[in-house]
Amino acid sequence: MTTTLNLADARHLPLWRRPRSLLFLMAAAMPIAFATWSALLNNFVIEVAQFDGSDIGWLHTVREIPGFLAIGVIALIIFIREQVLGLVSLLMLGVATAVTAWFPSLGGILTITLLSSIGFHYYETVNQSLQLQWLPKAEAPRVLGLLLATGSAATLCSYGLIVLLWEPLGLTYNIVYLLAGGITTLMAIFAMVAYPQFEAPNPQVKKMVLRKRYWLYYLLQFMAGARRQIFVVFAGFMMVERFGFDVHEVTGLFLINLVANMILAPLMGRAVGRFGEARVLRFEYVGLVIVFSLYGGIYYFGWGVLLASVLYVIDNLLFGLALALKTYFQKIADPGDIAPTAAVAFTINHIAAVFLPAGLGYLWLISPGAVFVMAAGMAAGSFALSLLIPRHPEPGHETIFARAIPAAAE
Repeated sequence: MTTTLNLADARHLPLWRRPRSLLFLMAAAMPIAFATWSALLNNFVIEVAQFDGSDIGWLHTVREIPGFLAIGVIALIIFIREQVLGLVSLLMLGVATAVTAWFPSLGGILTITLLSSIGFHYYETVNQSLQLQWLPKAEAPRVLGLLLATGSAATLCSYGLIVLLWEPLGLTYNIVYLLAGGITTLMAIFAMVAYPQFEAPNPQVKKMVLRKRYWLYYLLQFMAGARRQIFVVFAGFMMVERFGFDVHEVTGLFLINLVANMILAPLMGRAVGRFGEARVLRFEYVGLVIVFSLYGGIYYFGWGVLLASVLYVIDNLLFGLALALKTYFQKIADPGDIAPTAAVAFTINHIAAVFLPAGLGYLWLISPGAVFVMAAGMAAGSFALSLLIPRHPEPGHETIFARAIPAAAE
């Protein structure tokens, strides 16, 4: 990345070297490492490290610490371009994933998880910022849906190989982690060499930005982070601990999620463009209330594995609608606020993530169903907040209270 080009001049580059193509390359590279790590994690820590609910809670607490410290991106972009920082972070994620199986103890897993998490969270912070800076507002919902589908498609290849070859070839955790992390590492290196540095038209504020008018976005990010942690930490853990899923069975469930995302993610982006962020987010939160309530019923009423599997897929699809939260912020933000606010939002998103997994890990030992009931309550709170989003958000009209507008526009 020795050449610097503004976005307007980048239109003259070959299609594969344009900014949007780089976004798609990054969207494909990150899930290969991270999603493979996630797919194998529960079986790896239970079978190799003998984790219980408390241990898995602590692991995810450690994993989320870098997310809580994502605000450090603001300091780094003073000295490093966002694009460079994003690709270095992606490289770090790939390398750390590749060596995960070399540390099969609680201390080793926590350490390598922390390193990979720094790469993941700093990459995600910068990637979100670049997406919102490089994509026009009118096209952002559609393209974000396509980026989500691209990540699912790239991961599908990895998961498909795990499902098909894990038992026939006697694959090990070490082999799979090395391959997945290595591929992500090579893709990051290629992106560093093959693409110029792209200059967005609006210089970013390189200091922490906290604006009163973004308060609803901050609250929705906090609730999303708390709710998401319960799904990430305990939904998959439930499939292994309660129903005895093997690696290829867990990965098969992930495959269903991927195929569904490939088909539906572009439609989700179009739905945001057609119906608006407010309606899409309300639909998501109502769906999550129902899903988490039924998760609780699995423990309280003994409902079976089929329902749990269906809920897992629906849960994952509903979280895909969170792209509406990105475009909501894009519409209300000052152009120069995108990078610093992406960092602040990631930190806010991970406040609960730092303490919830460990705390709920102990609650899990007493009453797993109560963990999911709590998540349903959080989804209900998010729904109440989403009622404050106007039909057409914009600067100065961030909430329904910010400014009166004609009823027809609602």
